[in-house]
Amino acid sequence: MNMKICVIGLGYIGLPTAALFAKAGFEVLGVDVNRKAVDLVNKGEVHLEEVGLPEVVKEVVETGKLSASSMPEEADVFIIAVPTPIHDDHTANLDYIIEATESIVPYLRKGNVVIVESTIPPRTIDDIVAPIFQRLGWDVNEDLYLAHCPERVLPGRILIELIENTRIVGGYTPEAAYYAAEVYRKIVTGEVIETQAITAEMSKLMENTYRDVNIALSNELTKISDKLGVNTLDVIKLANRHPRVNLHLPGPGVGGHCLAVDPYFIVEKAPFESPLITNARKINNSMPNFVVNHVKKIVTNGAKIAVFGLTYKGNIDDVRESPAMEIVQLLTEEGYHVGAYDPHVEQEQVTFPLSTYKEAITNAECILVLTDHSEFKELDEKSIELNMKTPVVFDTKNCVKVNSGSIVYYNYNNVFEMEGLKREVVPK
Repeated sequence: MNMKICVIGLGYIGLPTAALFAKAGFEVLGVDVNRKAVDLVNKGEVHLEEVGLPEVVKEVVETGKLSASSMPEEADVFIIAVPTPIHDDHTANLDYIIEATESIVPYLRKGNVVIVESTIPPRTIDDIVAPIFQRLGWDVNEDLYLAHCPERVLPGRILIELIENTRIVGGYTPEAAYYAAEVYRKIVTGEVIETQAITAEMSKLMENTYRDVNIALSNELTKISDKLGVNTLDVIKLANRHPRVNLHLPGPGVGGHCLAVDPYFIVEKAPFESPLITNARKINNSMPNFVVNHVKKIVTNGAKIAVFGLTYKGNIDDVRESPAMEIVQLLTEEGYHVGAYDPHVEQEQVTFPLSTYKEAITNAECILVLTDHSEFKELDEKSIELNMKTPVVFDTKNCVKVNSGSIVYYNYNNVFEMEGLKREVVPK
């Protein structure tokens, strides 16, 4: 319990990781370039939404086990958990990884364990991270234990899954895999598996690529069903009655920093060998246009659309790569007035005005549901009937329960029924 851990990056993975190690009794320093995040953590508060995280951070800061800083310090273990976004050409932007790696070099001691948790393209540990240490005077075969241990958690359950899920630890050397795995075994109740760095890198990418491809299959089914007049959701439900079939659900697109990004890391390294992955990305990226084209079948441009949900999944505050953001932009470009409502999103996270529930639905001709927040499952139907110009709901997440017969409800089971139902805007 005398081990000190330095976590670089206090985002959606870094802060929960730091908090859990601190709760287990270790001295933890969290490092971030975001001064607001550092100041909030040092006050025992958090800058992001995750179930249970505020309580844990408050506890471990009060006990003195967790503190935050804008600069690293000497430690026994360094965990790098910084973002890995993509460039406009879909290649990986490793600037944060490189900067984080270089930032800890002045504080290293022989025998330190260095773990990269950030999701990275194959061979990043071997071709990018290890050479940085070598260039700056450290022998990664003898002096340091360098490994990759990708996070494998679901937002909303991060504190649970960081402990209970199996962890895959890929070492630059077998010894590095062992010592890095021993770090996680101090808090993880699930299995901790040791392997090579490149194997760990690829396993994480394929977990998310599998889901992205599966969702693309369902999204493509939605388009086919729309053309043929087939109930998509019923087809999926019945097909999944087969014991070896597990079709995912379609949606307005795929977002987040994992599913919408990770497949590109594989494509970048082997573009000619990955046509299925490439096409799955194209299909999922096409869904915002599919949604907007169906909105256009219901109401003409110039009408007001109430957009419900801006995050990429329900009950979180993360708008990274969210298809809802593109859909709002497309609707605006088409001439629609958009009232955007999301109870989990703050104004500083988006570049367009947010609305309250009442503001969003007032004089709207369609509620477009893009996120399955719990708040959307039971809508105030009387308010909808009183305030909307035409009470229509287009639910791309199949999460809304509509009881009123006066509210027209569409989801991916009946989008083909929209044809010819466009409502003209009547000037006041």
